[in-house]
Amino acid sequence: MSKTAAFGEVMMRLEVPGYGTLSQDNQLKYSFSGSGVNVMSALARYGHESYLVTTLPDNPLGEAALSYLRKLDIRTSLVHRGGKYVGMYFLEHGFGARPSRVTYTDRLGSSFNTAAYDDSLFGKAAQQVELMHFCGITLAMNDNVRGAMKRLAREVKRSGGQVVFDCNYRPSLWGDGDYDQARPHYEEMLELADIVLMNERDALLTLGMESSVQGRMAQLQDLVPRVAKQYRIQTIAGTHRQINGDNTHSLTGYVYGNDAFYFARERTFSVYDRVGAGDAFASGIIHGVLQETPLPQAVEFAAAAAMLAHTVSGDTPIASSNEVLKAMTDHIGDVER
Repeated sequence: MSKTAAFGEVMMRLEVPGYGTLSQDNQLKYSFSGSGVNVMSALARYGHESYLVTTLPDNPLGEAALSYLRKLDIRTSLVHRGGKYVGMYFLEHGFGARPSRVTYTDRLGSSFNTAAYDDSLFGKAAQQVELMHFCGITLAMNDNVRGAMKRLAREVKRSGGQVVFDCNYRPSLWGDGDYDQARPHYEEMLELADIVLMNERDALLTLGMESSVQGRMAQLQDLVPRVAKQYRIQTIAGTHRQINGDNTHSLTGYVYGNDAFYFARERTFSVYDRVGAGDAFASGIIHGVLQETPLPQAVEFAAAAAMLAHTVSGDTPIASSNEVLKAMTDHIGDVER
């Protein structure tokens, strides 16, 4: 198996129980998460040696976050300690016509976002792993983090490793600058990336590309090959989601590589917790690429992993590769005894 790592923030998730709202309830359940945490946790479950490059406060809150990472079998030797705060977000689960809602608080003051990242740490990380995951959520933070992210990505490339970039555009994080502010940073990361997670909306809005065709699927098939060619990207993957009237979701995954598209079959399922499912899909694609799995099988694995991620509480995928392989079939299991 491969050595993998992610550069990203460890956040505290404060969750309203059930389908309540912040204005209704007076209790919250906390855990730790983050896109890098989620992807590395899944890859560790699949047998890869997984690390997180981040900064946590040197206090009991940082110790709690470290303990959580170790429970997920994420290696912590590349975690720097400093600062005082962990970024937080509040999650309200949606139901029916009411969407889920995430409210961030004091992210820019967190240890991760105020750290002075040492190039020696980046050199050590780049030489230690074969693949590094980066996320558009991290790219949105501030110039300090953006600069560190790009330096680390370049160091990984110089060391012969692969760079994964998940576009993950979040309008609430970019503020008034919106797409125009984000675009040059996205373009720079795409120039460095080998594997990219995106869909047609990222190409249209974040990259400002144009398409003469109508409909999401037609635009996807028009734009993604152009992105791959322009930025010399080996593999691009992503999902399309539909929310149904009976509160089920329908999910289709795709992967583009070797000048061809491959689509997973559409899966329709009930949703217990939606947050983190995109990271589960990304980890499935990464696992497939690292294992040199044929792309049609890799995208089916990734889509099944995403489906399973909807069935558990919390952001972090917990399914093993065997559990994902079982979920790739149409069989819905009874109690396993």
